[in-house]
Amino acid sequence: MAENLLSVKGLNAWYGESHVLHGVDLEVRKGELVTVVGRNGAGKTTTMKSIMGMVRPRQGSVKFEGKETIALPSYRIARLGIALCPEERGIFASLDVAENLALPPKVREGGLTNAQVFELFPNLKERLRSQGTKLSGGEQQMLAIGRILRTGARLLLLDEPTEGLAPVIVQQIGNSIRRLKAEGFTIILVEQNLRFARTVADRHYVMEGGRIVDQIDNAALELSMDKVNHYLGV
Repeated sequence: MAENLLSVKGLNAWYGESHVLHGVDLEVRKGELVTVVGRNGAGKTTTMKSIMGMVRPRQGSVKFEGKETIALPSYRIARLGIALCPEERGIFASLDVAENLALPPKVREGGLTNAQVFELFPNLKERLRSQGTKLSGGEQQMLAIGRILRTGARLLLLDEPTEGLAPVIVQQIGNSIRRLKAEGFTIILVEQNLRFARTVADRHYVMEGGRIVDQIDNAALELSMDKVNHYLGV
């Protein structure tokens, strides 16, 4: 069994005086793809941001490659090799595709070249000089993912990458995510679309009320659908 790349134990986080994460526990092994699913407001995005040190204060333990990161600032966590692709994508609207791709600093060796990003997302090569405002939602998502792949990060936190996208684009994003996993990337995927999630994931963590309330292997998901649908309010 592969060793844990990320280990989160008893993670608590606050927005001001609001206690939003209540002892979150999760582990991700090297080369694994896990999803975090749950209703809106369950704490999924906050968990990803807390792993990156973007939510303060936070308490508990977040270890990456065995190194405790709970007291580190976000920029130092990123330099360890973790990258977040946020739900809002964060594309710079006034910059074109090439300029957006050039923005992230290299944090480790092994980042994808532009040519490798374009092989993964051919649409971006065709839109190389198009401003962010001119890109479709799917193209913006491809650019957001491509941008973090340039950094050399090996743990990718993808927050709702298929939200609001047409089925054909969701399929393309899915193919790209599976390819990244095959090439050795470790991925945590926050995803509302369980039908999509089950096509890419090894395991699923279910969140409710700022806690992890269940963990389900993908192979057992079919037999657990009644329980999962109850969690998701379907």
